[in-house]
Amino acid sequence: MNDEVKTQQKSRDAHRPRRREFGADAGQYAHEVIEVSRVVRVVKGGRRFRFRASVLIGDKVGRVGFGIGKSKDVQQAVQKAQQQAEKNMISVSLHDGTIAHQVEAKFKAAHVLLKPARAGTGVIAGSVVRVVAELAGIRDLVAKVYGSPNKINNVEATLSALQLLRK
Repeated sequence: MNDEVKTQQKSRDAHRPRRREFGADAGQYAHEVIEVSRVVRVVKGGRRFRFRASVLIGDKVGRVGFGIGKSKDVQQAVQKAQQQAEKNMISVSLHDGTIAHQVEAKFKAAHVLLKPARAGTGVIAGSVVRVVAELAGIRDLVAKVYGSPNKINNVEATLSALQLLRK
């Protein structure tokens, strides 16, 4: 009788979509914590402190994602940011370890220019553009960041530039 109950349970679960948790796929994505900042909210009794974490994840073969998480604990904020990054994954079209053509994008005050490079050049980029490129699997790239030194805006500008690439 116990086996009959198990088969009924399996047949019921077959129709439900499975939820993917970040912990189950943690082995296939490399992640990098971009920034952890302390956020203060002033209330009647004093100040309340929380942490905001910005995380990039990627599989190093053409997929990269970015997320921001907030919590009272740094570890929980990083975990929330990883889950958010997994939901915001984008695909990057790679051409022999580099990008196919020059592209530039702007997000708020951040302006990013990405250029393809010859094989063996490496990633010549500053700030967080280097991290985005490495997690996306881009081996050869020349990049320049104009405008804002804000890391979050630079990541968003880089990701929007990578989305503009033609297939």
